[in-house]
Amino acid sequence: MAKIHPTAIIEDGAQIAATAEIGPMCWISSRAKIGENVKLLGQVTIYGNTTIGEGTIVFPGARLGCGPQDHGNEFQEEAKLIIGKNNIIRENVTMHAGTPKEHFTTVVGDGGMFMINSHVAHDCIVGDNVIMTNNAVIGGHVHIGDGAILGGNCAVHQFVHIGRKAMVGGVSGVARDVIPFGIVNGMPARLRGLNVIGMSRSGIDEKQIKACTRAFMFIFKGNEGNFEQRLAAAEEKFKDNDMVMEQIAFIKESLKGKRNVTVAE
Repeated sequence: MAKIHPTAIIEDGAQIAATAEIGPMCWISSRAKIGENVKLLGQVTIYGNTTIGEGTIVFPGARLGCGPQDHGNEFQEEAKLIIGKNNIIRENVTMHAGTPKEHFTTVVGDGGMFMINSHVAHDCIVGDNVIMTNNAVIGGHVHIGDGAILGGNCAVHQFVHIGRKAMVGGVSGVARDVIPFGIVNGMPARLRGLNVIGMSRSGIDEKQIKACTRAFMFIFKGNEGNFEQRLAAAEEKFKDNDMVMEQIAFIKESLKGKRNVTVAE
């Protein structure tokens, strides 16, 4: 049977795994689903149709699954938040449920760390092993790729996509998509280079990393033709490098979606 503090309020219907721990003064809604070995340390609110995957630890003051800050859609019965396994969710983090615009669903992957006061807005899709540091906030409909890191006090505009293992510097305003493995910072954020250290730490082959660097210089800093022409040329020139092709596919999808990519100075 789950370990539940006597001051916690659990509404009838809530599904709580036998190995979960619910700390003092928590409040859990009737439609919540709390997985195995989840720990809500205290004063945590789980609202609406929210699922928390096994092994996730939630610190005091977090508010998960509240209605979106989307005018007219604040209280939708179908809205839900799905949080994966083994996440660390620190003090005062907020994650909001979805809206009808995106099938009512906000999704957070596995193994992430969401530091104090960070915010995941409605309809976002956050990948695995993402780190959002203190006060990092993402607007509605944002997509964050696996292993991305968002620096403290950064803000990501709604609908922006951030690629796999990208890094956003602290106190940055991100209004355009960020390529996989890219590093951006500034206000507004500009593309500064590639996350070479992160790529290396992930076990990516040095030869591939060097090819990515050459492709980056060719596409973003080259003098041959315009950006679209260089992108097309790079697609042929680096066709044997999966990581470069991942970046090119990301850029093409971004342009197709009329979101635009953050570019280098």
